[in-house]
Amino acid sequence: MRALITEVQACTICKSFLPNSPRPVFTVSKDCKILIIGQAPGQKVHDSRIPWDDQSGNELRRWLGVNKEQFYDTKLFGLMPMGFCYPGKSATGDLPPRPECAPLWHHQLFAKMKNVKLTLLIGQYSQRFYLGDKLKPTLTETVKNYREFLPKYLPLVHPSPRNKIWQKKNPWFEQEVVPQLKKIVIEQLA
Repeated sequence: MRALITEVQACTICKSFLPNSPRPVFTVSKDCKILIIGQAPGQKVHDSRIPWDDQSGNELRRWLGVNKEQFYDTKLFGLMPMGFCYPGKSATGDLPPRPECAPLWHHQLFAKMKNVKLTLLIGQYSQRFYLGDKLKPTLTETVKNYREFLPKYLPLVHPSPRNKIWQKKNPWFEQEVVPQLKKIVIEQLA
């Protein structure tokens, strides 16, 4: 596993498309029980090299019911994005994750993580990649029907502050999904 992590950390496959030098940001171990697959690091996370080291991470930890110490314990959580490096800005936020990363690295890393009991799929990119033809027509429908994908996957909306509007329009998420997520996390980490 250590050799593979070193190889991913040295990846430069999409260097010519990135606004910064490649800096793959992820933390995994062969022991992690819950794998969180997000989109791609933002500029702040690129700079700190700590996954989910931003407001989105604070919200995600609240949803999970865990503190930072638990969240960054690689025996408990693996943190792996669809695109390992910051992709740059667009007119409406960050660019989508680079498409090279997940096909190149995810299967290799997954093969080394034998203890993963649950994979959280955050946002449409990870959901499309992992759920394939089981994906619902919209992200909202996929998240609303999360029980269909358990116990292997649990799809979530991105915890970005930009998604507060979505959360206000969909109060069922905070009322139903977040408590269920916390319960599942407690069970998996016990």
